[in-house]
Amino acid sequence: MSTEYATRLSLFQFGDMLVEYLLATDSQTVGLRMFPASMVDKVVKRREFLRTHESLLLPDTFPPMRAWQVEPLVQVKLTSDAVSGGFSQGITLRNSATLSSLHYVRQEVVEGKDKTEVVTTLRSERGYACEHHVSYRHGDEAITIQTLFRNESQEILSLELLASFSLSGLTPFAEDDAPNRLYLHRFLSSWSAEGRHLCQSLEELNLERSWSGHGVRTERFGQVGSMPVRGYFPFIGVEDRAEGVFWGAQLAWAGSWQMEAYRRDDQLSLSGGLADREFGHWTKNVAPAESFSSPLAYVSTVKGDLDDLCQRLTSMQVGAVDQAPLSEQSLPVLANEWCTTWGNPEHVRMVEIAKRLKGSGAKYFVIDAGWYRDDGGNWEFSQGEWKPNRNLFPQGIAATAAAIREQGLIPGIWFEFEVVGNQSPLFSSMTSLLQRDGFPVTAGQRRFWDFRDPWVREHLREKVISQLRDSGFGYIKVDYNETIGIGVDGAESLGEGLREHILAVQDFFREMRQELPDLVIEVCASGGHRLEPSMLALASMGSFSDAHESLEIPIIAANLHRLILPRQSQIWAVLHESDSHQRLTYSLAAGFLGRLCLSGEIDKLDDEQWSLVQEAIRFYDKVAHIIKNGKSRLYQQIGTAWRYPQGIQTVMRLSENGKQALVVVHAFSKPPSNGIDILLTDGNWKISNTFPATNSSAVITGNQLRIKTPNEFEGFVLWLVCD
Repeated sequence: MSTEYATRLSLFQFGDMLVEYLLATDSQTVGLRMFPASMVDKVVKRREFLRTHESLLLPDTFPPMRAWQVEPLVQVKLTSDAVSGGFSQGITLRNSATLSSLHYVRQEVVEGKDKTEVVTTLRSERGYACEHHVSYRHGDEAITIQTLFRNESQEILSLELLASFSLSGLTPFAEDDAPNRLYLHRFLSSWSAEGRHLCQSLEELNLERSWSGHGVRTERFGQVGSMPVRGYFPFIGVEDRAEGVFWGAQLAWAGSWQMEAYRRDDQLSLSGGLADREFGHWTKNVAPAESFSSPLAYVSTVKGDLDDLCQRLTSMQVGAVDQAPLSEQSLPVLANEWCTTWGNPEHVRMVEIAKRLKGSGAKYFVIDAGWYRDDGGNWEFSQGEWKPNRNLFPQGIAATAAAIREQGLIPGIWFEFEVVGNQSPLFSSMTSLLQRDGFPVTAGQRRFWDFRDPWVREHLREKVISQLRDSGFGYIKVDYNETIGIGVDGAESLGEGLREHILAVQDFFREMRQELPDLVIEVCASGGHRLEPSMLALASMGSFSDAHESLEIPIIAANLHRLILPRQSQIWAVLHESDSHQRLTYSLAAGFLGRLCLSGEIDKLDDEQWSLVQEAIRFYDKVAHIIKNGKSRLYQQIGTAWRYPQGIQTVMRLSENGKQALVVVHAFSKPPSNGIDILLTDGNWKISNTFPATNSSAVITGNQLRIKTPNEFEGFVLWLVCD
């Protein structure tokens, strides 16, 4: 692209994506846009000036109205600088005066063995510079973007915004402001209701450009605190429905974050990163000669649909989870006793359950919360000292772990080591607890350790790492059941104090891995409130939700395919001796949407019920390779009420080589009378196996899979193969 106003600085092809840098001729502002390489011939030349009814009626003394301008690929703001105007104060810190003197200096391309990195340097004569890093690992389906701010002055500079990425030019396939064709995609998250998809047109969000380009439009959203998936997942997507193209980004950050859809002219821009001062109470002082880097953002574009975009973003997490312990590589089934004892585990019952699991194919058995509480105490508020209860475990908890290992299982144990409950004497350890305005941060009956404090780290090395090692546990479930909120003391801002603390927490996770290389780590935060890339990179899997045995489990589990890797999504199958055959299969089938985790009255199931569970485990082992490496597509004909689900849902996961498929079907109340049809890829497909084995609710004709109308609240699984 070339105009008098802006020229193409460079163009790179990364896989099937084109990444284009634009340079504004006069201001030397650099912008960034992306589009699928297959769509290059569809890119149009934008109109330069507005020729609308309103603009033509203005006096000749008015300058022509530009239809668009280059949006900076770096979004940074110093506290001393003006906001952009256009009524932006309080709704956005983008395009501040900090950028007006930030000019293009150079662009370097660094070629590695399996990675290409483009580093674009911008500098201001006021004494600061920014480096914009785009990394592409050969074979990936997304790029990684990170922004670095460097202080080149002789005084401290204070930041109140530094975005990880800023993508503009949406959509490049329209010469104007693209009315009625752009849609914003987000995913909502609440306790036991994670991953609800939200799609709104730009017009619904009031993100239409103004008639003159004056007055910015913005939709800024995110979360504030230490539960990164509370309210929203750190994801943003945009769809050009006329061309069937998607753009999207996912942040890798476990603290306060924000995403922003921004518009002041024809183009829509997307940005995201740390929550800024207005949104997240964050400022950061950068000393002379020092630099500060944003969290990583994964960004992609695709000609396709939402499933295609999400698959590309979640695939960026594969490299980290491949580093999990060897025991994890086959995705073994596990069991957890939480929905068995509900916070009252004791040695005898743990051994009984372990004996029932022996030889079943399950690999881990996890002792959940309550093992540390005092007699008469509550599991929820006794965290801090982590001393096993002698009445629950008379021979010590190491003896229970050994008894579990005797049954051929790897024992696991629950911790919530970041908090202190009010039933612990450590609740008043003032100097080692996070504070805000000089007072301990208190949420209900919980307070929070300050992981920046060396005493805290040493205390937890003894209570967590040493206890895991000495007692013979090979699995830890790390729960986290409250959020710190806007931030903490100890840094130049509350938000920066929170950021430092979160980094220190993640460093402790790394220390656990370093000290115990074979340790399997599960992250849980009241279920799914930590399901974001930077935390999942430190763990083998995450708890998908606290919807332990609710009817909406299949819906939540299916939607999470778009946000995390199924191989890391631990899904509960809570089983009761009162369950019918249909209810058992409904629960067990949901576990095939991720990592199957058994709970409930495992030791009380009769022989027929237990035989069905063993059948599920054997079937799961046969298809685990598809769950581990595959591509998912969701087919949902469901209502809006998850607590009272209606309709039918099918998730098809195609294997890496495209020759096998796992199909998980759940019917809710009032399933459609005509069933559901799914188009398969070309080939000679057949149903190889089903769970339960007696299910006959599907048939393949040609390349079409026909799911017959199932019973209400029925679940089953199909294994398809193609010759």
